[in-house]
Amino acid sequence: MTLPAAPDAFTALPAAADLWKPVLVRAAVALGFGALTVFWASPPPEGMGWAGGIYLLATGVVLLWSVAKTGFRAGAPAGKVLSAAGAVLTGTGAAVGFISGSLVFGVLAALGLGVAGAAELYLGVTNRGRSVLARDWMASGVIGLGTAGLLPFFIDLGPHALLGVAGGGAIISGVLWVLAGLTLRHDARADSTEAVN
Repeated sequence: MTLPAAPDAFTALPAAADLWKPVLVRAAVALGFGALTVFWASPPPEGMGWAGGIYLLATGVVLLWSVAKTGFRAGAPAGKVLSAAGAVLTGTGAAVGFISGSLVFGVLAALGLGVAGAAELYLGVTNRGRSVLARDWMASGVIGLGTAGLLPFFIDLGPHALLGVAGGGAIISGVLWVLAGLTLRHDARADSTEAVN
């Protein structure tokens, strides 16, 4: 019997004990942005740009932070995909924040959320059964792609509509990431008490 070239290609990825931290921070960022969009009745274009830009930028930074905590080997393709998604979100967030306008927000936010959503969907499908975040990535990827697909249709309706669409996706994904983070936190606590006993 011949061993595969990469012997750990089908083994489960080890998750860091503190993987729950970036997951819960991501959830807080998404829910904070979603709450802002719900209660901000008439945002100006500049406010839309800054709020959306900070949301995208912060989400990208959290994705970059989580790469090392997911258990991917250094230089692994999956780690590069997650890093690329974080970099795209960070860049589009900065651009949306500094260049305000409905067209810029609709196009660049859709681009950032679409790339990140596709990356997460890819990671979820390829790491199913191997990573504790695989199902969450699949769901988050679908939400990101759906939000990205809807944003361009709301450009003509202005900042309130654009923030509503982006905020709706953020709330749905925020709830998903809260549940994932709390589950990871509970599992990490259970693992640490078992290690002590």
